Amino acid sequence: MVEQSDRAPLLDWEEIPSANPTETVPPPPPPPREADATAVKSSQPAAPTQSDTAAATGMSSGGSIATSPKKIVTTVFCSGDGSSVHTRVERSGPTWGLRGPVGADRTVMFPGLSARDQWEEKDQIVAVFVVTFDTRSGNMVEWCLPQDMNLDGVEFKSMASGSHRITSDFIYFRKGCYFGLACFANMPVESELERGARMKSVGILSPSYTLLYRYMPFLENQVRHQLQCPGQYSPLEAFYEDKKAVLPPAGNGLVTACPTWSITSINRCMHPEMKITHPAGCMSQFIQFFGEQIMVLWKFALLRKRLLIFSPPPVGVVCYRVYCCCCLANVSLPGIGVSVPELRPFFYINIADITALETELSYVACTTEKIFEEKKDLYDVYIDNQNVKTHRSSLQPLLRLNAADKEKYRKLSEQRQLLLYSQEVDGDCTTNEEDLFIVFFMEMNNRIFQTLSEVAGSIDPTLTEEHMRAMGLDPHSDRSFLEDLLEVYGIDATLVIDNLCCP
Repeated sequence: MVEQSDRAPLLDWEEIPSANPTETVPPPPPPPREADATAVKSSQPAAPTQSDTAAATGMSSGGSIATSPKKIVTTVFCSGDGSSVHTRVERSGPTWGLRGPVGADRTVMFPGLSARDQWEEKDQIVAVFVVTFDTRSGNMVEWCLPQDMNLDGVEFKSMASGSHRITSDFIYFRKGCYFGLACFANMPVESELERGARMKSVGILSPSYTLLYRYMPFLENQVRHQLQCPGQYSPLEAFYEDKKAVLPPAGNGLVTACPTWSITSINRCMHPEMKITHPAGCMSQFIQFFGEQIMVLWKFALLRKRLLIFSPPPVGVVCYRVYCCCCLANVSLPGIGVSVPELRPFFYINIADITALETELSYVACTTEKIFEEKKDLYDVYIDNQNVKTHRSSLQPLLRLNAADKEKYRKLSEQRQLLLYSQEVDGDCTTNEEDLFIVFFMEMNNRIFQTLSEVAGSIDPTLTEEHMRAMGLDPHSDRSFLEDLLEVYGIDATLVIDNLCCP
């Protein structure tokens, strides 16, 4: 039984203890019938409107632990090459508390099983703030809690360059080891001092971005409130007191480790989830926007390149493209990518981030500032709308789609259409597009690295055209991509060189 808390004016569900302290946990439901090969099926029910997880963030969750019987789950899904993959996974069936997991089994699960079956991240808000545009001083922090929080630069991150041309937006960004979400609004006013427009952003900071979407309705409401009634901060004060994080002691009050996706993390297959207000959804919009170019982005992401996406405001939907690009490089095989740089989502950046980006080896970010295009030492790949380009000659061949790329995209589109048909006709909502999308690329990546690992560990570590075809790669057009992949991941295998005398 759950009821809504009245501690703060936003959705905040609390678990109510059972009236009978000796009440036992009910047994898990029987496993469903075998899933359709076009979708991922989890035997656990989806948690009610909560985040997929922050499993990859390394953050612990609250809630007591209650064990439940082990059971066998057979998961069936389509791999990147369109074939069916069956896996037998032994796991515990958790019973859920909405503030934290009850009976969360943190053993490794097969890629594609929803992280809702693991554990729920608790609230971790480290700051709340209001940014305003002053006609004399420009962007400035008007109010914040806690008052001693270092928010230098957040006034530019939470109000994107060019936002004066739009009426509203939302922005994901990074501030040191924190992630932020801010909602912006622009309201016309009859004020000569404000030059006819009042612009503000209300935002929050957290050690993780996976739950920030929860608070978007609250932030949207509060930024409108600040425009209409400037200076009334009591709802924001109540929100902060309700949601503020208990940070580990580190002397300076900062989180000591940045909770991002680690390629070496055993839980990397439990993808974070980002909700989107766009009707088509996060992954749908991404697929429809880039089309076949997704396969080009996939190669750059897997090679851990620095990807910069340019777009004029609004920037909110572009932040989701950053997230989707990071999802392209997920790998769930243990030990893969230990020596490669982590693909870090920076979300929105501006000129204040130039110094930070100079030391980054791999990232995905977006910006509204065209000046970044000229700073070619800061990025490897520049994406302007659907136009993907690179100034590095060694990466130029990867811009061209080959037959294998088009075939992979065709299979992805086919699986997506089957899923949409199943949802519309059968009312089957056990799998969403995000799961399908992430599992498709994860399985494709797993197959590549599994093959490379097997070849590297064999007596004759030589990659042939047959190996490349088995990995879903074009033996000729993907040669440079595979050579770069071997070098970046430090895989000791030799690629057969074709006879240069032959046409």
